[in-house]
Amino acid sequence: MNLVFDFGAVLFNWQPDEILRDWFPKRAQSLQQAKALAADVFHHPDWQAFDQGALALEDVVLRTAHRLELDSAKFGELVAQIPDRLTPIDGTVQLLRDLAQRRRAQGDVRLHFLSNMPSPFARALEQRHEFLGLFEGGIFSGDVQLIKPQPEIFELLQHRFGLDPHHTLFIDDLKSNVQAAQACGWQAVQFETAQQLQQHLGRVL
Repeated sequence: MNLVFDFGAVLFNWQPDEILRDWFPKRAQSLQQAKALAADVFHHPDWQAFDQGALALEDVVLRTAHRLELDSAKFGELVAQIPDRLTPIDGTVQLLRDLAQRRRAQGDVRLHFLSNMPSPFARALEQRHEFLGLFEGGIFSGDVQLIKPQPEIFELLQHRFGLDPHHTLFIDDLKSNVQAAQACGWQAVQFETAQQLQQHLGRVL
């Protein structure tokens, strides 16, 4: 079985509303305000273009700060420190280690990743987290100018690593990405917790 992991909110904590509450407390005084501001920042086409490698870090900072009337220097510091806030989710990392051990012992699983991640953040994670070496390979959106849930990025991973879609399980926290993988003929599960994923893997492996 080919197992393909998303990163944000699956292997790494990603809590954008908390980040914005820390950096712009006056604009995000309540949880509702923080979530709304996070949506305005991270779900906007400008940020998606940054994820996709179509917009440079400096440009997304300037555009977003101008559009939302945020201090550009302060917002730039926020963006630069996002890799520090992408901390590993211990339970999922341990599950990944267990799967890597199973691969070495039994050879019945392969491990890959598919993440919407701008290249600067991807390089930071690669340098900081040795467990990423457990993957046979994968794709960051910023490196290939494609982004989930576009079918092309799933097809690229499939062809690049010779994955049989019928024997490939995609793991992502977002329903839209899960549905996109299923539309490509993959199996897929929406991630909730490491325990939930472990139980699901126990049924399919």
